[in-house]
Amino acid sequence: MSDAAAEQKNDLRDHLLREIFFAFLKLGLTAFGGPIAHLGYFRDDLILRRRWMDEAAYADLVALCQFLPGPASSQVAFALGFMRGKGLWGGLTASLAFTAPSAFILFIFASGFGLPDGSLASSFVHGLKIVAVAIVAQAVWGMAKTLTPDRQRAAIALLAVAVTTLIGGGLGQILAIALGAGLGLVLCRGDVQRPPFDRPIAIPRRNGAMALAVFGALLLLLPLLSWLFDWQALRLFAAFYRSGALVFGGGHVVLPLLQSEVVAPGWVTSGVFLTGYGLAQAMPGPLFTFAAYLGAAMIPSPHGLAGALIATIAIFLPGLLLVYGMLPFWHEIRSRTSAQAAMAGTNAAVVGLLGAALYNPVWIGAIGGSFDFLLALTGFLLGVVWKVPPLAIVVLLPSCAWLRAALGRF
Repeated sequence: MSDAAAEQKNDLRDHLLREIFFAFLKLGLTAFGGPIAHLGYFRDDLILRRRWMDEAAYADLVALCQFLPGPASSQVAFALGFMRGKGLWGGLTASLAFTAPSAFILFIFASGFGLPDGSLASSFVHGLKIVAVAIVAQAVWGMAKTLTPDRQRAAIALLAVAVTTLIGGGLGQILAIALGAGLGLVLCRGDVQRPPFDRPIAIPRRNGAMALAVFGALLLLLPLLSWLFDWQALRLFAAFYRSGALVFGGGHVVLPLLQSEVVAPGWVTSGVFLTGYGLAQAMPGPLFTFAAYLGAAMIPSPHGLAGALIATIAIFLPGLLLVYGMLPFWHEIRSRTSAQAAMAGTNAAVVGLLGAALYNPVWIGAIGGSFDFLLALTGFLLGVVWKVPPLAIVVLLPSCAWLRAALGRF
């Protein structure tokens, strides 16, 4: 290749990377409403307006990312950036631009620059915990209607609630997901349909297999290494990596996983955890940036900026490894009935997992009386019945809690 041709190729690559960065930076600043809303933003801006690919190809990417554990909208963003930029740098650029705005804002809040001290500020923070009740209840309601539409999957969800509640911790959650997949293979085979559209992705299978091997190796080895070596940074990375690797069904499902990883060992108090989760509802972009808040607010070192970076990288890494690894195999796997049946059972178990988290820690940590219950119910109905955007609920409920506290002082 001549020098002129090489320079032209580099210029094209740089142009594409700039285009990807600014397109996803805009989305990272403006895409409110959770992963399903994010996919709508992507479709409107990148598929319909910019025409990065046709709608059939986009639907196939969405199907892949819904099939895999991890943050679906972030995985779709990575895949879109990868295909637009014709390589891994495009995917990483898209992920960085989409994630950075909300992660930075949450880091600022966790560092103590966002909320003042005092009783009135405490009432506002308590209102954020009530927001978490309303938002998680909406997630359970919506996911239950979609993912447990029959008796078989409702039973799987109920079993997941029982396993998660009685066994508790990360073991109970992993066991609930595994049972859901196994029961799905038995009970849900008649409830799935073979997708009509297949589109192979031009990535070498060897590259995909290597990414999947790295994903599995980290998932297995990180707990062992963090047990062998007395290094808190490694434990922190392992905890957030494990949480990101086991999330099925959307960003809200990370709540019980993170709670068992960071609240149970005393790294973060329950109050700080729920406050951060409430703040995360007000952010654009992926809910997984909640990890930046938790990493910065850690009691043991590393915390602050170092903790935020470790936690954020760790929680997003497994999802990106999975989507990159599965792209070359997806069109073949998704046509298998057994794979779809297992995922139907897994998704039903996820509903139970989130339902258990709605009670503990969300409800227990936020609802202390009748006024708290009234606010939570109002927020739930505003979202479910009147379709009020989550950002408006995040503003309204803490403001009501603050106003009640302010009036009580006179």
